[in-house]
Amino acid sequence: MIVTKKTIARRTVLRGMGTALALPLLNGMVPPLTALARTAAKPSKRLGVVYVPNGIITRNGNWTPATDAPGFDLPRLLKPLEPVREHLTVLTNLDNRAAFARPGEALGSHSRPAAAFLTGLHAEQTQGSELDLGTSMDQFAAQTLGRETRLPSLELSLEGADTFNGVSTCDTGYSCAYLNISWHDRTTPMPRETNPRVVFERLFGDAGSTSADVRLARAKQQRSILDAVMDKIAGLQGRLDGEDRRKLGNYLDAVREIERRIEIAERQADRELPLLDQPAGIPVSFEEHARLMYDLLVLAWQTDVTRVFTYMIGREQSGTTYPQIGVPDPHHPLTHHRGDLEKIEKVTKINQYHVQLYGEFLARLASTPDGDGSLLDNSMLLYGAALRDGDAHQYDNVPLLLAGHDGGTLKGGRHLVYPKGKNPMTNLQLTMLHKLGVPVEHFGDSTGTLKELTGLS
Repeated sequence: MIVTKKTIARRTVLRGMGTALALPLLNGMVPPLTALARTAAKPSKRLGVVYVPNGIITRNGNWTPATDAPGFDLPRLLKPLEPVREHLTVLTNLDNRAAFARPGEALGSHSRPAAAFLTGLHAEQTQGSELDLGTSMDQFAAQTLGRETRLPSLELSLEGADTFNGVSTCDTGYSCAYLNISWHDRTTPMPRETNPRVVFERLFGDAGSTSADVRLARAKQQRSILDAVMDKIAGLQGRLDGEDRRKLGNYLDAVREIERRIEIAERQADRELPLLDQPAGIPVSFEEHARLMYDLLVLAWQTDVTRVFTYMIGREQSGTTYPQIGVPDPHHPLTHHRGDLEKIEKVTKINQYHVQLYGEFLARLASTPDGDGSLLDNSMLLYGAALRDGDAHQYDNVPLLLAGHDGGTLKGGRHLVYPKGKNPMTNLQLTMLHKLGVPVEHFGDSTGTLKELTGLS
């Protein structure tokens, strides 16, 4: 048999006027003989972390399922995840041990848990630039998974400032840097990006052209990413079969829609298009801002620009208000509810709202093809907070949720209940790193791995 099919390179990038449009994983990227065996293009493993601030109201069964039996009912806060429940693993009784105060440490009730969330290390009481922590889980993963991608990792956030109404909201005696969850090393937190336009340009800007003038010229001409490479797209589509043309069409529609939404947000804000050196976030509504970032992460994974991300829905002591769900009060002050049932209900609404937006993201991943499965099938995502009830600042049994199947090695639809006080959450993170092929013997204050997650049993 003579095979004449020409394979499209996995790293195919369409360039034009400052644009680098990476392609999603297509079946046409499979070598011809492999394709004859009807094996889809081999997917990559990925890690995502979504962090929510100020704790979660877990009391009264809000978060924890009543049973660990198969087919358990999702509690109130997890109800928005019902459409993707088979992709979920709820984890109970894992502790953020490094967040607990040491003798003499009366402060730092938000800095310590945030800093420990992905490092498993205790934040030292230092101020300004005098930092002492360690490399976070996502950056360990980026050292391995990022070798094959243009961006080793992405660090996104909906909040960049460390002030609220002009007043610092950092813990007294602790550097504001400890409110970051991603750390390159013991003295260097990873900068978090808040601006969807900047993220868009990082994903689709031409890495071979560092000229801001090129990007500004395209912006002034209102020339889109797709317009800049349309002739190359047309030429490529003629080489694709029907299924790949459909995949590419859906991807291009998503790129165009995100670009359109960013432009609308910028026009509404009555500001010029920001360049890469403008870090301020676009002042759109919280909901649109959050969804834009989630949608950009789908594209980042779909095109294999990066395989690792962290996404902070907010920073600790966040004062974000949520009038769109009937909660006009600042978030953090509400969490100091002192048992006030009205305040507890408002915080619960915020927690559920965050989960709802996360559920939409998971559904997008589940519906986006990737090899023989979906992006969600071939990924692992950790969702949670660094503390439980923000009133008492509780660091034991922190709310954590695992999603995805890690390429078929992780079973979903489970509630795993561990003995109280026996496992730091770093045991989960060490297990995840091992599943991703990251060569680490221990992580933070880990004491071992979680055998229930090492296989499908």
